[in-house]
Amino acid sequence: MKLPYKIPKLLTFCLALALTTLSCKKDGLDYTNNGAIAPDNVWKDPNMIKAFLTDIYGGQMPGWAFDGNATDEGYNGSKTLGNYQRGIISVDATTSGLSYTWIDKINFFLDNIETVPESVLSTQMKSQFIGEAKFWRAWAYWGMVQNVGGVPLILHTQNEKDVTGLFQPRNKTSECVTQIIKDLDDAIAALPGKYIDADFGRITKVAAMAVKGKVLLTYASPLFNPSNDQTRWQSAYDANKAAKDFAVSQGHGLFPNFRNIWYQERNQEVIMVRQYLFPGAGIAFNSIRPIPFTKDATGANQVTLNMLLAFPKKDGSPMQFDKNMLSDPAYNQQFMTDFYTNRDSRFYATVFCGGTPYPTPDEVTPIYVKGNSFWEVWQFDGTNYKSAIPTIHNDGKVNMTGGGQTGFWDRKGLDTTLVLGLYNQGQTDWPVIRYAEVLMNYGECANELGKTSEALQVLKDIRKRAGILAGADTYGITATSTAQIRDAYINERQVEFAFENKRLGDLRRWKRYDLLNSQVYKHALYTTLKPGQTVTPSENIMNATTRAKFTGVYIDNLDNDPAYKFNLDLNHWFYAIPPGQISQSKNVLTQNKEWGGTFDPLQ
Repeated sequence: MKLPYKIPKLLTFCLALALTTLSCKKDGLDYTNNGAIAPDNVWKDPNMIKAFLTDIYGGQMPGWAFDGNATDEGYNGSKTLGNYQRGIISVDATTSGLSYTWIDKINFFLDNIETVPESVLSTQMKSQFIGEAKFWRAWAYWGMVQNVGGVPLILHTQNEKDVTGLFQPRNKTSECVTQIIKDLDDAIAALPGKYIDADFGRITKVAAMAVKGKVLLTYASPLFNPSNDQTRWQSAYDANKAAKDFAVSQGHGLFPNFRNIWYQERNQEVIMVRQYLFPGAGIAFNSIRPIPFTKDATGANQVTLNMLLAFPKKDGSPMQFDKNMLSDPAYNQQFMTDFYTNRDSRFYATVFCGGTPYPTPDEVTPIYVKGNSFWEVWQFDGTNYKSAIPTIHNDGKVNMTGGGQTGFWDRKGLDTTLVLGLYNQGQTDWPVIRYAEVLMNYGECANELGKTSEALQVLKDIRKRAGILAGADTYGITATSTAQIRDAYINERQVEFAFENKRLGDLRRWKRYDLLNSQVYKHALYTTLKPGQTVTPSENIMNATTRAKFTGVYIDNLDNDPAYKFNLDLNHWFYAIPPGQISQSKNVLTQNKEWGGTFDPLQ
């Protein structure tokens, strides 16, 4: 049974009642209304205590993000590139505000559970619940600290009558990290290595160790560690190696089939997960499904050329691309062959390519018959490139407004059992942390400490699982120096975790926004019918004869507007505190130095 992390309406109602003392008068006498839940009664009932904690899970556990548009992974449509990515930033426009909603609830929970007697909650269960709550407090604090640096550390329920005491100054970043690690260490000491059955999905010792490693990795990275203090890398290495080793002892490891990580749930790779089930907690994938396989939303995470080229070939070597050579028919044909047919397995698990069957059971007559290919490709009318869907599928009425602009779509984790009418009933779980991430976090730390063989072995293990050929036991890896291996990790993480809401955070902690800025625009590869050629829906782009009817065309700027380009600010790495929150704190909060204040996030 899945733990849904989307609190049922009845439970939400009960929790709301728990915050309100209800009493009635009957026949002139005061009496306790046993049909309502008084606040004190929550701590007398183990089920209500667990419900309170489950509500914290529901508010904190991340889910599907569909965030490729924030980087070079995806494209959500014309002129949707964010202002932050375009370098249009200001203090007043910041969205990085501090939020203590869940920290307040966690502190309230921790303060109250301490007084719960063993007759209500066993010592073991109390310890476990406290461990889970401390994990989530660490999670909430780290969510703010990694954005702005140090924040006020509030570890107990505040007295709302002490107005002055409500306003607390920012703690140093180092103090916050120390507290975050303490909470995680407490959680690690209290939690079991794994859960089964109904409790699967709750935070385990492995998950807490993985997050500790992730926090220390970021704290050791250039964002927080511009002087490259090696003691931080050693701490991060120790934590991530411990997380990796303990995960293995609990049965975790790389799942052999990359595509099926998302389809064979509760597999060995899943360490921390948000579970979805229908009814009650379904997930809608309509935003990443192309017209005509969707309704109410479309256009998110269309795969850009930079993301498409990031996936290596089967032998592990990088895809070679020279936009200036595409005019050479021989080069173009070989490139298209390598592009479609000579890639590692992660390419096909992550990307839907126009000219292949769409992986859902949809039948959309007359435009699409199940088993045929969906030809989201292009044709040139002498002036413009236009969708070839109406021509190939013999349906001139199809409306492509808001539809595809690249011809490639995100298919990672897509619930492939549903037709468009049931798009909101998706049940594919979201692995917040996979074993692959723990493994790569460990390998990255090893590289920074000069442990070259350990760092390279991790990359080999990741690529071996992807089906890349071993070659001379290199899996296509040519890096040897620390700097080269660092770049190899940047590239491998882009591929392994495509569309998993990690790319922007990785680039920021590495302080490598230049990798986006150097691309300038979001690019595309238009798979375009050659003049005089046509295909039928039953053909497939993976077939050499069919593919010979197409040529690859480079599109430099999908937005067709020079104002929409990557221009991320390289002088502002920490976000600002919103001025409204500073004024609300009666100026007890101070602004970051990057934004004209006095607070140093590096202390």
